[in-house]
Amino acid sequence: MPGWLPRTLLWQTFLLVALLLTLALAAWSQIFRYFEEAPRARDLAQMVVSVVNLTRTALINADSARRRELLIELAALEGIRVYPAEASDEIQPLPDSRPMRLLIAEVRRSLGEHTRFASRWKTLDGFWISFRLDPDDRDEYWAMVPPDRIEKPHALEWLSWGGAALLAALLGAYLIVSRIGAPLRQMARAARVVGSGQTPQALPETGPQEIAVVARAFNQMAGDLARTDADRALILAGVSHDLRTPLARLRLGVEMSGAPEDEVTAMVTDIEEMDRIIGQFLDFGRGAPQEPPQAIDLTALVADLAEPYRLRGVALNLSLPDQLEAPGRSLSLRRALANLIDNALRYAGEDKPLDVTLFEEGGAACIEVADRGPGIPEDQVERMRHPFTRLEGARSNTKGAGLGLAIVERVIRAHEGRLDLLPREGGGLRAILRIPLTSSSSSRVRMPAVTAGAHRA
Repeated sequence: MPGWLPRTLLWQTFLLVALLLTLALAAWSQIFRYFEEAPRARDLAQMVVSVVNLTRTALINADSARRRELLIELAALEGIRVYPAEASDEIQPLPDSRPMRLLIAEVRRSLGEHTRFASRWKTLDGFWISFRLDPDDRDEYWAMVPPDRIEKPHALEWLSWGGAALLAALLGAYLIVSRIGAPLRQMARAARVVGSGQTPQALPETGPQEIAVVARAFNQMAGDLARTDADRALILAGVSHDLRTPLARLRLGVEMSGAPEDEVTAMVTDIEEMDRIIGQFLDFGRGAPQEPPQAIDLTALVADLAEPYRLRGVALNLSLPDQLEAPGRSLSLRRALANLIDNALRYAGEDKPLDVTLFEEGGAACIEVADRGPGIPEDQVERMRHPFTRLEGARSNTKGAGLGLAIVERVIRAHEGRLDLLPREGGGLRAILRIPLTSSSSSRVRMPAVTAGAHRA
């Protein structure tokens, strides 16, 4: 579809209906004009013939001394001019159109084939017609009929009424099309609400039967999804208890088994990995966060989250402003940022430094986690946003369920933000969380203070 055409169903349908109405009006106008030309030509021909016959009769019966006065009165009172024809007369023919051809044929049928016509005689414009006082007389005269008697009357008025009728039809077409488009727009908004993991308000099941049936089916689908989400939350609560409790007992038993230290460490590592994978499944299965959004000091959030990693001996370099507030959900953002840091440590290794930077850019608060791992190929970035997706190459040799980036993507979308996965100069990956700032939040940023390790300056 060309770029200049509208994209919405409302305006596409309206333009098609408007085009149809315009073409239909133009076609009916041409049809009416075609079949109206012949009767009108006969009426005009009768009027022209009557003018010529009356003028001829008046000239024949008038006293020769008073013919000049008669011609002056005809010109003054009736607008009819009569002049003798001469061989040197300069005339301009009538336009070659169907109405004129019909008119000429009708007039010649009454006055004879010798009758001539012109649209200009010498320098005078009008409808000129030749006649003879006597059929056997070879002298001719020119009679001019005022052009307003020949032209179609009320043409502008007809055009105005036609335009008014077309506008009324277009207005009716717009109302009809908008009545169809309004339920579709409501359904699109409700579908976006469902896509964000929330339950929309029930759509009105009124209007045309087809629209009502679709709205009823959509409401049923939304209700089924809401019940499915409730059942999923109940199942997840059971899974969280029924799986993690045995894992905790198993870890305790392994640590107290008296087995060699290296074997205990390996088994404990496997148990921790199982617990972490279960946690990822639970995080992903929770869906939309229930925590209400509020103003968050991102500087404090990042610093607090980095503290446990510092205690583990992770080389985590922070670069934070003194304060940067943004609207959001604290628990969800902590979970998303922790997933990014865990992914970076898992793929790059804990022996390599990890840079976490907080800054403002383009009306958004940006949290960047930059590692020195193998990175993600550019053609695989979008695929890695989906759940249960892992690379086949360098990043696929580690444990995990492939849910880390999917959880981050879901969290940042709930904040109406964006997750950027960019290559890092010198090797590695830059994962950037972009959280939109409110108009008042952007004024709460102070000059950044670069920190090393996990402590702020």
